[in-house]
Amino acid sequence: MTARVFCGKIYGKAGERMTQDELQFFMGHEAALPLYVQLRGELCGRYPETEIRVSKTQITFRERYGYAFVSTRRMGRGCPGVFIIVSFGLGRELRSPRILSASEPYPGRWTHHVCVPCAAGLDSELFGWLAEARAFALSK
Repeated sequence: MTARVFCGKIYGKAGERMTQDELQFFMGHEAALPLYVQLRGELCGRYPETEIRVSKTQITFRERYGYAFVSTRRMGRGCPGVFIIVSFGLGRELRSPRILSASEPYPGRWTHHVCVPCAAGLDSELFGWLAEARAFALSK
């Protein structure tokens, strides 16, 4: 299962229809779908040139390179029953109680994972980090 969608070209208004692959990704995690819809709508609204790729384990928001990644894989005990994991890369380690984990897979590239259990978690702080991650990805 791999789908490619360009936010601006296919959807017109951000957050309209989703692909069948996106919907299938959330099978078994249907309660988390509204969180994804809200995240997707916001990212597509801000960055209409974003491409969405759906794979078996994650949904990637990318332009030249991926800048935001969504999964439903439980990461430790920090997530409740309903959640999405939003991951992103930065050129620095981000320290926040919201970060479930951070690792440096390559020198100068830090991968961060945030558990989003409710709509309130899709806030200006998270979207600020995602804007920084997008700029970091585009600078490569």
